[in-house]
Amino acid sequence: MSIIAKLSLDEYERIVASGVFDWPSARRIELIRGELREMNPIGPDHAQIVDRLIRWSVRYLPEETARVRVQNPLAFANIDSEPQPDIAWVKEKSYSRVHPTGADVLLVLEVADSSLERDRTEKADLYAEVGIQEYWIVNLIDHAIEVYRDPAAGHYRSVQSLAADEMARPLAVPEAGLSFNRLLLPPG
Repeated sequence: MSIIAKLSLDEYERIVASGVFDWPSARRIELIRGELREMNPIGPDHAQIVDRLIRWSVRYLPEETARVRVQNPLAFANIDSEPQPDIAWVKEKSYSRVHPTGADVLLVLEVADSSLERDRTEKADLYAEVGIQEYWIVNLIDHAIEVYRDPAAGHYRSVQSLAADEMARPLAVPEAGLSFNRLLLPPG
């Protein structure tokens, strides 16, 4: 990851709307605390887990009250940030004119291998600062799901690392238990 530029959220959104980042020069980027950052490429293991998280999310999330967003932006104007988490559960409403904010988010899931340290520190603090109640890291290195809850003063007060066979249960839909091992099972 490298820092490309320092921008406000409004400046960033104007640049995106102008098409500067469109293909063929497209790069995976996100705005974090005013810094335009290039994101790591997605490897096959990462993509496979995201696909399985999508299936799990759609299966359990009540579509009349919430929706699943995949690698789409969240907007945090107060801290000039527009991260693109792997999965976000957001309240069901129209986002055609604005991206979801922290108040709209029920759960953020990041799949982490090379980004693990940044997801545990910078991303966790970012999500806590905007009041996202629950943030999970699917840790591909340690084969665990890390559950972050109870944000206060820009940090999560509750952090739990669940072993591969332990069940994580989202606050929004507690019956939707998920273990790391379950993500590795073939569909069916």
